[in-house]
Amino acid sequence: MAQTTPNHTQTVSGWAAHDSSGKITPYVFKRRENGIEDVTIQILYCGMCHTDIHFVKNEWGITMYPVVPGHEITGIITKVGSNVTKFKIGDRVGVGCLAATCLKCEYCQNSQENYCDQVQLTYNGIFWDGSITYGGYSQMLVADQRYVVSIPDGLPMEVAAPLLCAGITVYTPMKDEGLLEKDSARKRIGVLGMGGLGHLAVKFAKAFGHHVTVVSTSPSKEKEARERFGADDFVLSTDLTQMQVSSLLTPFFLFLSLVLVTVMFEYFAWFN
Repeated sequence: MAQTTPNHTQTVSGWAAHDSSGKITPYVFKRRENGIEDVTIQILYCGMCHTDIHFVKNEWGITMYPVVPGHEITGIITKVGSNVTKFKIGDRVGVGCLAATCLKCEYCQNSQENYCDQVQLTYNGIFWDGSITYGGYSQMLVADQRYVVSIPDGLPMEVAAPLLCAGITVYTPMKDEGLLEKDSARKRIGVLGMGGLGHLAVKFAKAFGHHVTVVSTSPSKEKEARERFGADDFVLSTDLTQMQVSSLLTPFFLFLSLVLVTVMFEYFAWFN
């Protein structure tokens, strides 16, 4: 493992954490040259995921300092490798959590690279050449075309950025459960927590015509959930009366088709 290789010749400015204090400061580092399968991206926006905070503070005990966070990246392609067929210079694109996988396992062969047991992340990962990956809190990024996605012209880049982590996290289970088909029956979906992931889960579920119940520990979230995001129901998880829906005291969530949990279970006492 090496922080860089001789192929890392491009000087880039960004922001990095150097210890677990939680502070990030300006940082100049090197990125690799654009390879035959790579695209170079001028970064315009990068969302802030709570994972970034975990890594900055080394709350999971696996941070390799200095760490340049950021895996909700959108920008413009400025260079393409000779084998790149999906993109051209000037394309609007995004990069999420993945930087490298084995490319050979059943998951990689079926567009489920995130399940590959050799997956390496956009930052704090080890790339194929042994170098440490640095994320989107920076001016530019070199990424393998396999882990780059197109951003539609009608979608603002700053809006698209959070979809590359928070968005796909809640979209995928809905897709897997067949809830995003145009002819799918209207279902009752519960969203536990409304602090980022939950916001997007509500928007997706309502966009596809489903009945949405938001469950939160914060009574202040009710107005936002109902009026701004269109939730049909709101349940305060700390209120045991609201948590029951029948004379038999049946927990309300047993009447839901799908429950999306966007927070840690300990926030909801009725799970314990």
